[in-house]
Amino acid sequence: MKNIKNMKILFVCIHNKRRSVMAEAFGRKYGFSAYSAGVEKTDNIDEMVFKVMSEKNLKIKEKPQTIDEVIKETENRNFDIVITMGCIGACPFVPAKKHISWNIEDPADKDIEYYKKIRDEIENKVKNLVDEITL
Repeated sequence: MKNIKNMKILFVCIHNKRRSVMAEAFGRKYGFSAYSAGVEKTDNIDEMVFKVMSEKNLKIKEKPQTIDEVIKETENRNFDIVITMGCIGACPFVPAKKHISWNIEDPADKDIEYYKKIRDEIENKVKNLVDEITL
């Protein structure tokens, strides 16, 4: 059985304002050293994400980050796992021991129920990842 507490995981999407932010919060909840980043610079995290994550009593980061910013913050230490959230073809290569692609639809411009559906899908994927690693 592996300990995930010291596993460094990076969730990547285009803007780091919805899916990857939710995944980072769930990653931390379930014990990973989790980070999230976007390919492109953006100013704000989607307000709807704050709403649906607060329902789970999870705090999310206040400001989106680019991949370069996260790599600098983590002092260029390699990640154990990099998970792309549906940006196939747009996400650059980030060094890691393992790469996973989760093709999760972006909830942008959808209603709050759709955001909840995506949130729950992400949480289930993070739980499954924990189970996969620790069993």
